Amino acid sequence: MNSFPLVALRSVTKSFPGVLANDHVDLEIYGGEVHSLLGENGAGKSTLMKILYGFYRADSGEICLNGQPVEIRSPHDAQRFGIGMVFQDFILIPALSVAENIALFLPNLPAVLDKALIIRRIKEISERYGLQVDPVAPVWRLSVGERQKVEVLKLLLADARILILDEPTRSLAPHEVEGLFQVFANLRRDGYAVVFITHKLQEVLACADRITVMRHGQVAGKLPGSGATEAGLISLMFGMDEIVPPQRRGGTRREDVQPLLELRGISTRAEGEVGGLKEINLRVLPGEIVGVAGVSGNGQRELGDVILGLERCARGGKYLWGQDATHWSVARIRASGVAFIPEDPLGMAAFAWLTVQENMALGDTGRYARQGGLSIDWQLVRDELERSLKRLGFAIPSLYMPVGTLSGGNIQRVVVAREMARNPKLILAFYPTRGLDVRSAMAVRELLLACRDAGAGVLLISEDLGELFSLSDRLVVLFRGRIVGTSAPQEITINEVGYLMTGSKGEYGSNG
Repeated sequence: MNSFPLVALRSVTKSFPGVLANDHVDLEIYGGEVHSLLGENGAGKSTLMKILYGFYRADSGEICLNGQPVEIRSPHDAQRFGIGMVFQDFILIPALSVAENIALFLPNLPAVLDKALIIRRIKEISERYGLQVDPVAPVWRLSVGERQKVEVLKLLLADARILILDEPTRSLAPHEVEGLFQVFANLRRDGYAVVFITHKLQEVLACADRITVMRHGQVAGKLPGSGATEAGLISLMFGMDEIVPPQRRGGTRREDVQPLLELRGISTRAEGEVGGLKEINLRVLPGEIVGVAGVSGNGQRELGDVILGLERCARGGKYLWGQDATHWSVARIRASGVAFIPEDPLGMAAFAWLTVQENMALGDTGRYARQGGLSIDWQLVRDELERSLKRLGFAIPSLYMPVGTLSGGNIQRVVVAREMARNPKLILAFYPTRGLDVRSAMAVRELLLACRDAGAGVLLISEDLGELFSLSDRLVVLFRGRIVGTSAPQEITINEVGYLMTGSKGEYGSNG
């Protein structure tokens, strides 16, 4: 690590209506280091990095580059200063090739593109940093891990020296995470600065040279990676000695009972069509958590859409509570006792311009409507939402704020609290802890276990294999729309599941 910081943020302050996101924050980023930025939802870490990248403008404070104050008014300015950022949602055009996507990001793009030169540079940098990807392959064919490599290559070919990665491991299999950390090591070797934002403490401990922990918009602590412990980081993040993890208990599952949900030979595309689900056989019993592992884009969304009635079945049948529900409407399925925590809570389960309490009411308008729908019992809405939030241990800035002004983690909290307030019989939980801090994630996991122990069924889809192994009674693995493995967690290893997720091994177990 260099002795002088490449970038220093001094007394940076940023506020939004009703929220002080950054409160006089100081941060130094050095070349030749992996710097992890930790903090619970709303702690201000993403806002701080977006200020550095020019996505936001600070209200006060300064940014120094190589000791000299600079003004970063836009991402274009940041790129000019050698600062790049990989967001959680990749900014790639699926129909274009890897080389074409990278070329579009390069500064001073010539009128006539020298594709051969760009391909040669991609190959050179790929080999040096362990970012191997086919330059002429269309992006839509790439795995999530390969697309992430393309995003990093975009920054390197644009001469970025400071690379900010926001939750880069969220959709990667274990061996892909190991590969990413090797990329970090290669970049560190050549003097690059890597800023790594994540909620996964074990990953921070595995790769970070320095760690900065934020709490309530301020820096709660700075420490070297070599001296950090999980307990110490949690204490800094939350200002408490420890957080007790959820206790794994035996469920009430019985094989001789009627399934809450059963899919029989479900396919969502006609014979010979590409994509979709293929011959899915799946059951969820009362008192059971069925975990679904898979790299994003391998049928998880389609699985949820089929169960909820958003997508029709080309073949096969769907059964809820023993009844043929293949052609039930979404409203009927939801009203029958199915809760849904989606992978994109703002895009799929909330209205950004409505307040928190208004979004709660929309989750079950029949329950809260009065006078034939002419009015809403807002007191009941608030009481039930506050009761659910308290049960989960969640804090929301205000029930009267538009949901779109909340952080991603707080939006997830609102949706989870709303769905759990309905006391569902079947819970479809798609990445329920994505974007949540350690404390909130543990609260959600504890609640899922409690619902399971009370006799509900849970279909849990997550990219966190540790979460799946700790919560699931049974695991299935999805790959290219098929179930390629079914097993009890104690009968298979995390690495075996990781290879199944990426199609790197033969099938393990059976479809079911």
